Amino acid sequence: MKEIIQDLQHFRDDRGWSGNHDARSLAISISLEASELLECFQWRSGEEAITHDKQAIIDEMADVFIYLLQLSDVLGEDLIMAARDKMKKNAIKYPVPSKI
Repeated sequence: MKEIIQDLQHFRDDRGWSGNHDARSLAISISLEASELLECFQWRSGEEAITHDKQAIIDEMADVFIYLLQLSDVLGEDLIMAARDKMKKNAIKYPVPSKI
């Protein structure tokens, strides 16, 4: 995980984009890229979208992931640990239904 974050930092810095990568801008970019991901599915079933636009879907997923990694880096948080912590909270909030 650290390696890909370093790669993203180098990519960003080599292009002089660090000034545009504050928490607010990254959060906006996550939302925009997620909307582009949704656009791949607009007016189609999930199966049709995957059949016709699988690479576009993968590319948009990667864009969302990249911005999430960059935001986690700006905040100084481990995204994997945050996901694990959130899963623990969700397990409490949404327990497995008991079988009757």
